[in-house]
Amino acid sequence: MARIINLTPHPISIMDETEKIMCTIPPSGTVARVSQQRISAGTIDVDGVKIPVVKTVYGEVEGLPDKPEPDTYYIVSTIVAQAIIQQKPEFMGHILTPDTGPGSAMRDSQGRIIGVKYLIRW
Repeated sequence: MARIINLTPHPISIMDETEKIMCTIPPSGTVARVSQQRISAGTIDVDGVKIPVVKTVYGEVEGLPDKPEPDTYYIVSTIVAQAIIQQKPEFMGHILTPDTGPGSAMRDSQGRIIGVKYLIRW
């Protein structure tokens, strides 16, 4: 049986199509983080207007185990997942992020996400 370790600071609720919570994955107490820095990538000239472009450079991912455990998935933020793709390819297939896009994210009356229908596998 697979297990999921939530490396975000928030509980992640998975909801069905009727918006009923099927399960909630509590935070593990460890948070995966990565620093990021924007560096100039030049400009794009559009009709004489120079639009500045940046590139994101990630620091080292923190809060992730040294290697993935068998049958184990790790929920992280999308920013952390992007850094993992570049730094830790051995984790590919073990990384999940909440799908917060339209059609998946369920929101309360104030617009806060209260659950998602899907997790995205990286």
